[in-house]
Amino acid sequence: MKKLICSAISILIASVAPAHAQEKVSDGIVKIGVITDLSGLYSDNVGPGSVLATRLAVEDFGGKVLGKPIEIVTIDHHNKADIASAKVREWIDRDKVDVITELGSSAVALAAMKIGAEKNRITMVTGAGATRISGEDCTPTNFHWVYDTFALANVASKEMVARGGSSWFYIAADYAFGHALENDGTRVVKDAGGTVLGSARYPMPGSDFSSYLLRAQASGAKVVALANAGMDTQNAIKQAKEFGLTQKQQVVAMLMSIADVHSLGLEQAQGMYFTETFYWDLNDDSRKFARRFFEKHKRMPTALQAGQYSAVLSYLKAVQAAGTDDTNAVVSKIRSMPINDAFAKNGKVRADGKMIHDNYLVQVKAPKESKTPWDYYRIVKTVPGEQAYSSLADSKCPLVKK
Repeated sequence: MKKLICSAISILIASVAPAHAQEKVSDGIVKIGVITDLSGLYSDNVGPGSVLATRLAVEDFGGKVLGKPIEIVTIDHHNKADIASAKVREWIDRDKVDVITELGSSAVALAAMKIGAEKNRITMVTGAGATRISGEDCTPTNFHWVYDTFALANVASKEMVARGGSSWFYIAADYAFGHALENDGTRVVKDAGGTVLGSARYPMPGSDFSSYLLRAQASGAKVVALANAGMDTQNAIKQAKEFGLTQKQQVVAMLMSIADVHSLGLEQAQGMYFTETFYWDLNDDSRKFARRFFEKHKRMPTALQAGQYSAVLSYLKAVQAAGTDDTNAVVSKIRSMPINDAFAKNGKVRADGKMIHDNYLVQVKAPKESKTPWDYYRIVKTVPGEQAYSSLADSKCPLVKK
């Protein structure tokens, strides 16, 4: 009789186990959605490279999580929040996408993370930097992974003021990201003892910066700060040199990447200072990841692409550790675990969803200083995350308890 009871229990457990395992991963598959700029002015910084970084993270994790397959879906948002919003809703409601990532362009990110919060779905912003993302517009299910506009301004602007750049003029893209860069930069410059002599905002994307550069030149500011990104930054730097502006004024890119430097060439970009969150030649892990990335993409990864790799890998580790892809359980795990990978060492996620990690002040090398292909940066200073980002006490995120 005892043997019969044990046998019955074993059969019951065997029949229940598959159903229980299925419940751990909703729909029996983990879906990662990558919404990015595949064809526009930010495509070199994110785009196909961020999709590749996602694939590399899935490969490194083993291709499955909790024994279930991982699927990647992607779309080009064309830098339009309405396109992104429609796709996020479709992905969540119809396609059962579990996590929505990249979200380059701050307007796209802010729209998508709001929908994610409404539907209790995780969003991970790796391509946008407006401080609002982890500030006043933060959500319980969103993570801000790579950078923000305060850190970009804080690391570079303080150093430039200390080096004699006491007066500034801003040329800013007229949308959320450009406004945030200009506002955060102004705050940092003034706090460091500098002055802001003026600013000009242009409709994005920009191609002819002549009138804005003339205003910057006429201001007499020692530093002309470009509060933009991607091809806009490249075009503004080229035209600044053509105008002779760089002979008397220092041009500072508030957001620049290795892709921008590569497109401009060292002859054009040499001497530029800016804040970075990743460089392929930082350490053994960054070099290993970068070489694999280069083999497939024929370009070294940008910080945003390396950050995408880190975010996706961290998400999968959290699902594994939680034993489920349930949103609340995974969010809790991401907030509690240290981030150690090719992008960040000893990173941590704060209550506002911001991932805190080291930032770097870099200077672009002169052509004669570059010894190998893609040997573009000189690391001037490493700034710990706690010093680079605004403090949690100053956060406007409603999730932060004061």
